[in-house]
Amino acid sequence: MTTSVTCHVYRSKYKTGMYVYLSEKDNFELLPDDLKHRLGTIEFTFSFELTEARRLAQLDAKQVMEQIQEKGFYLQMPPPNTNFLDLDLTHSDGF
Repeated sequence: MTTSVTCHVYRSKYKTGMYVYLSEKDNFELLPDDLKHRLGTIEFTFSFELTEARRLAQLDAKQVMEQIQEKGFYLQMPPPNTNFLDLDLTHSDGF
């Protein structure tokens, strides 16, 4: 596996928290048509060099690198919503 991968990150204006990482800046031909539709309008956010040693907030760097090398892109889905009504608050600290 390559020691680093250049990532160009775009965020979906349609779906909060959904990002797509591309291996080639502005090369949206890498994305399947149904994914383009789901992303809606996207805007460039930033570029960076990804290595296995780099820590990402919500992602495994090695997994991101593998998918970018295989497919040319990586899709970061938004985190699941937390339904606070489902939480067991009987053991809370009494807020």
